[in-house]
This record gives sequence, structure tokens and C-alpha cells, in this order.
Amino acid sequence: MSDRTAVSEPKQKEKPRAAGDSAAPEARSDMNSVVWESGLEIKPVYSAEDVEASGGSGGIGRPGEYPFTRGIHPLMYRRRPFTMRQYSGFGTAAETHQRFLYLIRHGQTGLNVAFDLPTQCGLDSDDPMAEGEVGRVGMAVDTLADMEQAFDGIDLNKITVSLTVNGAAAPIMAMYFAMARKRGFDLAELRGTAQNDIVKEIIARGTWIFPVEPSIRLVGDTIEFCAKNVPKYFPVSICGYHIRESGATPAQEMAYGLAIARAYIDHVLERGLDVDAFAGRLSFNFDIHGNLWEQVAKFRAGRRLWAKILKQDYGAKNPRSMQLKMIAGGGGGGLTVQQPENNIVRGAYYALASALSGTQTMALCCYDEAYTIPSEHAAHLSLRTMQILTHETGLRDTVDPLAGSYFVESTTNEMEKRIVEVMADLESRGGIVRAVAEGWVQAEVNRQAYEREKQIRSGAIDKVGVNCFVEDEEPPDIEFHPYQEDDAAKQLEKLKKIRDERDGVAVDAALERLRSAAAAGGNVMPSIMDAVEVYATVGEVCATLKQVFGAFEEPIRF
Repeated sequence: MSDRTAVSEPKQKEKPRAAGDSAAPEARSDMNSVVWESGLEIKPVYSAEDVEASGGSGGIGRPGEYPFTRGIHPLMYRRRPFTMRQYSGFGTAAETHQRFLYLIRHGQTGLNVAFDLPTQCGLDSDDPMAEGEVGRVGMAVDTLADMEQAFDGIDLNKITVSLTVNGAAAPIMAMYFAMARKRGFDLAELRGTAQNDIVKEIIARGTWIFPVEPSIRLVGDTIEFCAKNVPKYFPVSICGYHIRESGATPAQEMAYGLAIARAYIDHVLERGLDVDAFAGRLSFNFDIHGNLWEQVAKFRAGRRLWAKILKQDYGAKNPRSMQLKMIAGGGGGGLTVQQPENNIVRGAYYALASALSGTQTMALCCYDEAYTIPSEHAAHLSLRTMQILTHETGLRDTVDPLAGSYFVESTTNEMEKRIVEVMADLESRGGIVRAVAEGWVQAEVNRQAYEREKQIRSGAIDKVGVNCFVEDEEPPDIEFHPYQEDDAAKQLEKLKKIRDERDGVAVDAALERLRSAAAAGGNVMPSIMDAVEVYATVGEVCATLKQVFGAFEEPIRF
């Protein structure tokens, strides 16, 4: 739950139907007016004339070719299915390791690691601020020893790993690299991803540590370090997902995500790197819930727009730099506490939308994720959902089966225009970094969330089991994931033991070198690598950087 925003809307419509009533919801019964969340008004019938009026068919192209509207690979799933990477992690590294093995045994092809809130906020498990939160909503990681235990025996050449962490991404990435190198893996061949999108974090989630500018500098340090040392690794997964979960429309989600990616590219270019040296290793994490066709249009438009931005604005020459590579799975914001088994069906539709949109990786929310850490049973069902989609439905038979549809191509064109409009509005406000630093984007997302909640409560937007088709029965028994205080105690004991046994002089010296590198404006990743290899903690690394960078203070706007 640490990186999902499950929504449950508690109110019924003003005139709820009687229990068991199967009539269509009054608010949408005639369907005379359909307007997508992004503001596109949808016609009942589309024709070739609509495609031409919206911008024409010249931007459709072929799969695997610029502008990649139809997907970034020529054969897409015909050649290779999307990676299945369920989000998982809780308690200690030992517990999470067991869940990893469970998922791999049942056919999962990638790992997506959840970290607890203290780790995400750069705090050690024995910090007073961490009390009660150690291992609660993700895996607790204090030192390299935790990373070693979590991935013990897992072949990192066969199972790629996504590290879902942002503010503390630099030390966590360093620990992962150090662990891999210690186990004999070649960093030049290591594949994987770190979320590491701090601008999104400031907009949507709140696990920030440092002010905006030094935070972007840290993202730049990781990009530069990976370009030179871990060239097959994705050092940043720009994350529109959480912005959407916090209230943004699909068009805003894509626009803000692309704007954030541009900010990172601009920063790294200032360091003297060529755009083709690193842009191909930027990836994206996007959300899926709501109208299926709006999601498809969002992704096809976003992929095409990203290719244009890289080629036309940045002068990229390598087609791989122009490809929008993404993980897209079900959004927790679409799940409900009410009638929770309905979420199994929702998840299947989200998976279908993700696949039809051309994702490379899928991380499908579990049905119980609206209210708890996913159970093994729920995680197993989500994995099987993706496997059924891949192996039984014919989804892999042909690439982009929706291409050429009058409806799909028209709405793709219109969605691209809407995304461009949002990005232009951002630029008029000084760009995404300034708009976030001043709190404007956060205020806009919050306003959208408020308006949508009002629509759900009024019944203007249907939510099955919440404000329509409500059953007159007692709420179901809900089994929550237990919080094991004993596990937290074990984590503290483990941390104390490491502090007692490590070379304290070496740790102090490494941290001082890190402080000097940060103060001098150099790339801090080599110094962080040195520190974590002598078992400096996440909290010690982040505290050292705070001495130089300070801490972020959230701007409040009304």
C-alpha cells in the first residue's frame, strides 16, 4: 500500500436503487452526452471524416517505427509477452524474500519492490520518527545486508528488478548495485529499473527528503552514473501513475509525466552528456483505471508525442531514445472497499487496457489492495489474470489490433492535442519544476480530486457497488495484513548488530567523502557506493546529504 492510492467512495447516489435492482444507472441511462475525464466529448459514431478532422492518419505509422504510435517493437507480444512484475514487499528482508520466491515459482517474470515509509523517507528503522512504521507498508531496508538477504539466490540476469523508491533512491540503488557486484554480476550487463522520480513525489505522494533543485541534481547523478557504469539499467521511471492516483485527469497524467521527463533531460544535458547517451534508458510508469478507451488513446498519443519531442526538440538520432518504454497496470484509485471481489473483474479489464495500449511491463493491482497489503491469494489471482490474458485470449496474435479504428485514431489525435495544451500551460507558468516548487501543480491535482469525488458522491460518475448496484447486506469480513511488531524488533536488532560489527572508522570516512562531494557539486553516486559497501545506513547517507542540501518544505496553496 505504500505506493498505491486505493480509493473507496463511501456515499451512495442521492436516490439509490433498491437492493438487487439491475436497472441501468439513471445518470447515464440515455448516454446522450459522454465526456471523458480529460474533457474530450465523445460522439456516438465515428467515420473516416472524423479522423481527418482530428488531424489525419499520417501519425499512425508501423509498430516499431517512428513515431511509435502502434508500439515500440515491430512484433510486440507476438515475439515476447509483457513482463509481469507484481508490486510486493513487507516486513523484513527475510519475509519479502519469501514472497519474491513465491511469485517467481508461480511464473512471475520480474520483481517490483515496495519499501516501507521510513526507508522511502531516508530514515533508519531505529529513528524515533520510524516507530510504528517499520516494515508496515513495504520492506524495511537499512543497510546492504538487507538487500543481500532480500535477493539471496535470485538470478538477477533472469529476473529484472524494479526498485519503487524515490527520495532515498540514490542509496537504495547503490545498495542494489553493490549487492549485485558482490554476488559476481557484471554491472555493465545488469538490467532493472528505479522509480527515482522525485518531482512526481513532491506532487503526489510526499516521501520527499531534499529541496527540489538538489533532488533533481541527485536524479541527474544517478542518470549520469548509470550511463557510464550500468548502461542497461533504467535509472528513472517517470511516474505519472501517482499523479493520476492523486486526482489528475488522464491527459494531465501524461502531460505532467512528459514534462517531468523533459526537466530531467534538460538537467542532464547541462552536464554535457549527449541525449542519445541516456534518453533511451528513461522509462515511465503510468496508471490505468476508468474509461478503457481513454486509457488507450492516452498511451498511443503519449507515445507518439514523446517520440516527436525527442526527435524534434532534442535532436535525438537513435530511434531507441525516442521510444516511450512503460510499465502500466491497474490503478489502485479504481479499486473499492465495497464488494471487494469486484476488483478482480476490474483488474482484468485494467490488464486488457494495458495490453491494448502497448505496455512493456504490467504490474496489476490485487483485489484486496484497496484496504490492505496484498495477500498471497490475491497476488496469485492477479498474476494468473495476466497469464490468462497472455496465453488464452488471443491477445498476442497481432500487433495493435485497434489501429485504423475511426474512433481510436480520432481520439488518439484529440488526446495528443489535449496533452500538448496542458504542457503549454505548464510552460507559461515557468515550467514543471517551478510550478511544483511553488505548489501550483499540487493545487491543480487536488482540485481535480475534489471535483471527481463530488461527481462520485452525486452519482454523476458510476461506481458499481458504491453508488449503483448497491447491495443491502452486511459489509464483508475483511482480513487485514497483520503488522508484526516482532518483525520490527528483529529489524532493530539486526541493525544494532551491524552497527556494532562494521568498521566505524571506514563508515565515518566514507560519509565525510560523501559530504565533501555533495558540497563540491560533484556526482555523489561513487561516494554513496563507497559508503554503503562498508555498511553505512540509508539514514546516515541521507542525513549527510541533508547537511549540504537541507530539507524540502512543502508550499501550501489554497
